Amino acid sequence: MTDIDKTTPDTRGLLPLTLAAARALLLAGGIATAASAFLAWTWTAEFPGDLTINGYPGGLQWLTFTAGIITALFALASYGIRGLGWLLPAGNNAPLVLSAVSGFATTWFTIIAISVELGGLANLEPGGWIAAVAALLPLLGALSLPEKSTGNAKDTLKAYITKADKIPAPTPVAPWVERLLLTVITMIGLGVFTYGIDTEYGELFIGYLIVVAFTAWALHTAGLLDRLSRLAAHNRSFTLAMGFVAAIAFPFTQTNDHYANIGVNILIFGTVALGLNIVVGLAGLLDLGYVAFLGVGAYTAALVSGSEFSRFSGVQFPFWASALTGAAASLVFGVLIGAPTLRLRGDYLAIVTLGFGEIFRIAINNMDGDSGPDITNGPNGIAAIPDLKLFGFNLGESHDIAGFTLGRFANYYLLMVLIMAIVVLVYTRAADSRIGRSWIAIREDETAATAMGINGFRVKLIAFALGAALAGLAGTVSAHVTYSVVPTPYQFAGSTPPNSAFLLAAVVLGGMGTVAGPLLGAALLYLIPEKLVFLQEKQLLAFGIALILLMRFRPEGIIANRRRQLEFHETGQLDVPEQTTLTDEPAVTTKAGA
Repeated sequence: MTDIDKTTPDTRGLLPLTLAAARALLLAGGIATAASAFLAWTWTAEFPGDLTINGYPGGLQWLTFTAGIITALFALASYGIRGLGWLLPAGNNAPLVLSAVSGFATTWFTIIAISVELGGLANLEPGGWIAAVAALLPLLGALSLPEKSTGNAKDTLKAYITKADKIPAPTPVAPWVERLLLTVITMIGLGVFTYGIDTEYGELFIGYLIVVAFTAWALHTAGLLDRLSRLAAHNRSFTLAMGFVAAIAFPFTQTNDHYANIGVNILIFGTVALGLNIVVGLAGLLDLGYVAFLGVGAYTAALVSGSEFSRFSGVQFPFWASALTGAAASLVFGVLIGAPTLRLRGDYLAIVTLGFGEIFRIAINNMDGDSGPDITNGPNGIAAIPDLKLFGFNLGESHDIAGFTLGRFANYYLLMVLIMAIVVLVYTRAADSRIGRSWIAIREDETAATAMGINGFRVKLIAFALGAALAGLAGTVSAHVTYSVVPTPYQFAGSTPPNSAFLLAAVVLGGMGTVAGPLLGAALLYLIPEKLVFLQEKQLLAFGIALILLMRFRPEGIIANRRRQLEFHETGQLDVPEQTTLTDEPAVTTKAGA
């Protein structure tokens, strides 16, 4: 009998089961959870997804099936089965706990939703009860597993979540194998995103979020995401190329142009969030009125679009000229606002930028010919903005490509993918340049950076102007996608995006100082209110709760910048390896003279 099988409290989990019994319960429960998805859970098809069929999963049952399979795979890996050891490179039990929680949460959520929506537990078929019990079994087994390092039983669950063991470096493989792995992972990621954006009702989207969140957490604690980040860093150019290939492939997976509309809006807001990330994430400047630059670009494009409601209705620029004009106008506004205000710091700068955002919204509201000059048509905005025409293609019309029909929003989506590629290139080149290192130095300690010879005002003004230009570029496309521009969206906070609070939350949630972070944050914060209609009027409340939880458990954001991750976590905590000596032994701090 090994030490980990002893019955002492220090080598036990939360429940008094031996290691062998806990693993067996976990494996059997995972298989039973997956199998229960093939039973009928309710007798009526009134609950969405049709969970009345025996022998074939439907709706939320597919998510239960997926969670059960993942739990079973982690359980088999814990036995050391040949070919599955790569699933647990960190060698801890946290992935088993989290995957079991995933299956339990999505199954019990479905059972509760059936009872609530259909009017009681009487609407459950025996298969529903079997699924509830089956999903409970792996959770009981996982909570009985001992923590790898010794500790009190009452701290076991906390240790699962807050500790991470040192993850060994993966065995080197051939470059073509690495690229093949990245291609497969990209395809899986595209499939997961497509499934989420295609969910047809709120219950299915909630179950999707549960499974994806806990599975991603399990992969993270297992060390697989750490290995993936190393692999991506080793093949950076190929990874970026595969990301854009997946983005281009997305509209070809859709049969409903509405989902392409969601995709193009996510890309627009993600582009603006990436521009804000230069200001907030790299330079450390808190901008609470950033959405105004999106509005400047949108209104500029609308004025020169040829709309009959434009003050300059006889002017119609080609798209490239309209895009450059919108970006240039936003850049000029960024310089005009930044020049007199960027000598301020902290809260004072935040208040000034908040004021600028409100001034912009009020100004365009009053430029209606009565309260001010006749430029923006006031609250009515500029309507009837014509669709773009590029290389003879009218983006407002459907086109058939290789047997696929691309609708209006799919056309604009592909245009935004191209613009996103330009923005990502500008962001990465700027961040890796000398000016980018100056931004980081200013963010960390402006006084010290200035003392080392960095012109703080000039560096911050460049960040402000570049971020504003990127937002204006996205605004030029936004004006054509929505057919019109009105003052309402360009405010600090509101029930629907875009607004400054939404953009700032996207940067903080996704991860400041990263490329993928703001894009992921924008996707989540746009998709959740879109799919969960009941949250649309409580969006700010949801933002507040999400940010509080984020600041408590992962202040560096979902996709962490390594530097900020080390700032927020002490040695030995989440994601941060212990400091080691050259022999990989833990470093020992000794007293002076010892």
